[in-house]
Amino acid sequence: MTTAINSSTDVSSLVTSNSPKSTALSDANASQDRFLKLLVAQLSNQDPMNPMDNAQMTSQMAQINTVSGIQQVNESIKSLTTQFASMQMLQGANMIGHDVLMQSNTLSINAGKAAGVVDLPGYADKVSVQILSPAGKVVDTLNLGAMTAGRHDFTWDASHYTGGANPTFKVTATQGNKSMEVTSLARDTVESIGTDGTNLTLQLKGRAAVTYGDIQAIL
Repeated sequence: MTTAINSSTDVSSLVTSNSPKSTALSDANASQDRFLKLLVAQLSNQDPMNPMDNAQMTSQMAQINTVSGIQQVNESIKSLTTQFASMQMLQGANMIGHDVLMQSNTLSINAGKAAGVVDLPGYADKVSVQILSPAGKVVDTLNLGAMTAGRHDFTWDASHYTGGANPTFKVTATQGNKSMEVTSLARDTVESIGTDGTNLTLQLKGRAAVTYGDIQAIL
């Protein structure tokens, strides 16, 4: 089951009081009660000439306590996971309306413009960005010139783009006659957030949802 939050959601209503811990204690107590009833029945019907060994009885009691303890630990972990997911939702709500960067070469077009980021490992004499159609055809080329190491924004005027799917971009950077490895980052706006119970997801304005772990920066 997926829960989503947008800008109009009352996030405070997400934190509710659940009682898995009480359920775990109830289940553990029920298991112990069943064990004790079986133990009493066994003691009542044992052979007087061959009574149950004290060590054997102690071993059985230790086993039931171990099983009950593990069950309680598992239920506690489930409870903590649920609470952590709720806290992620509350914290993630602050990202709604903000732009984010993710490692991708797919551009999102918003209001006739598309934005991306070039992440360079060092100084580059020449940097260019080719805008490609879904079929791989060059639609436009942006000559960005020389750039220092680090992240650099670029914007493309997509008002005349008629492709049915999002365009992609290819960055070429050179230092002298040597090509450089470049990290391409796409930029998009967070419209809403959601969770499947364990993972926080972000619904973006111009593309499919991504996980919080895919985000490289929040702007």
